[in-house]
Formats: sequence, structure tokens, C-alpha cells
Amino acid sequence: MKYRQLTKEQFEGLHEEFARFLASQSIDAKEWKELKEQKPQIAEDEMNVFSDVVWDDVLTKTEYLEHFSPVTVNLFKCEAEQIERIVINITKDINVLEQEGFEWLLKNPLDESVELLEGKKSYSQERNLEIFDLIEKGSSISKGELFEFFKRLIS
Repeated sequence: MKYRQLTKEQFEGLHEEFARFLASQSIDAKEWKELKEQKPQIAEDEMNVFSDVVWDDVLTKTEYLEHFSPVTVNLFKCEAEQIERIVINITKDINVLEQEGFEWLLKNPLDESVELLEGKKSYSQERNLEIFDLIEKGSSISKGELFEFFKRLIS
């Protein structure tokens, strides 16, 4: 398995897609029920293959990630060959995980207590695996508005 199996909730949300996937494997609802009961390892393997297909699709489409902690924000732009990162460190007694702290940051991005750092690096492994690792470590997929906002401030 390349990534990790989707959660039960994720499978439920992708019920129709999973049914189509099974159909593409010539497995109908009756056969799927029998597989789960009589050959659970084969059923597990099918779920793993589907999970990898879904993850690959999501990760390939991912352009931006965000990771927040109380005083640090990491913003990522995931390009084809490299990943760009903006780190925002706040030395003031502000918690950006709270609405008030986040709003303060957006209103005061150039305050002396806000340190902006940026960098780029080539992927050290396959692009999607690195993005997956960042998601597993707490990053969220985003539309990139924050990244682009701070990129304009730095440039």
C-alpha cells in the first residue's frame, strides 16, 4: 500500500465511487459481501487499492497546504518539481488558532512581531508521497489564498 487506507467515514462518503471501482473489477454487491465474509484479506486488498487510487487523485490535484500551530503558520505551494514554503512566526502573545489571533495576523502581517521566512526545495521523494506526509503530520489542503497573500507581501 502506497498511502493508508481511507477511513470508514471516507469510504462511506465515496460509496458510489467504490461501487464503480468494484464493478470495474467485475465484483458486484453480492460478490463483495461474500468476499468480506469468506476472503477478508482479498476484500482488504481491494479497499487498499481503491484507497491508493483516491489518494493519488487527491494528491495530484493538491496545489496548496496549510499547517497552523498557536504561534507558527506554515504555508506550502506544491509545484511539479519543488515545494515552496512560507513560514510565519509570531513572537507576540497571539494564538492564530483562535479567530481573534488569526484576524490580528491578517490585519498586522508586517508587524515587528511577525517574522516571514520563505524557501523552496526539490522533492526528496515522489511529490505525492511528500504531500501525503505533510497531510499526515497535520497540514490541510487549501485553495492558496493565504499563501498568495503572504507571497505578495514578501515579494
